[in-house]
Amino acid sequence: MTRVLVVDDEPQIVRALVISLKARKYEVDSAPDGATALALAARSHPDVVVLDLGLPDMDGVDVIRDLRGRTRAPILVLSARHTSDEKVEALDAGADDYVTKPFGMDELLARLRAAVRRAEPVGGDGDAAVVETEGFTVDLAAKKVNRGGRDVRLTPTEWHLLEVLVRNGGRLVGQKQLLQEVWGPSYGTETNYLRVYMAQLRRKLEADPSHPKHFITEPGMGYRFER
Repeated sequence: MTRVLVVDDEPQIVRALVISLKARKYEVDSAPDGATALALAARSHPDVVVLDLGLPDMDGVDVIRDLRGRTRAPILVLSARHTSDEKVEALDAGADDYVTKPFGMDELLARLRAAVRRAEPVGGDGDAAVVETEGFTVDLAAKKVNRGGRDVRLTPTEWHLLEVLVRNGGRLVGQKQLLQEVWGPSYGTETNYLRVYMAQLRRKLEADPSHPKHFITEPGMGYRFER
């Protein structure tokens, strides 16, 4: 059973989420502040986190950074902050998706299901391809990346984005296609997600992230992976 950690200081939102999630057979823990959330996460190991940024004791972005240092579980931000810069800051800290308040419960649950699916291990499909570059190796079957003899820790969303690009090596993958393959069919215009996550892949895998050799941007069109 999937365990969800809900972090929000608004009791009515927590109550609505807990009722809706439990009705759909999720296990649910809730926390009213960042410190309680981090303690709960360390103890209960949630499969996905739904997190408000406006917490009473600490900024939600700091909670994301702390969580991301200890877990690969998807983090779904739920916040009244709606500017592009604030969304980018949360994504850059390690969030996987961003829903602004007020929100529709159906949309939130759909995004949560999509985040959980991205994090699920996929059974082997017979594709044992290992893609090597001069700086790192991508093992598609094992879902691992090795750089300099060490495994690189990627979040499920980072891995899924990398996998789509590597499987289409040398070919332009359009922004809309990437968004829909990685985040789901309801996405198509959230290009800031791509900018943030491509920057994260470059930081982790490129020798010189500011002058990438492997993760190439085609301005206004999409991205391309080159060995």
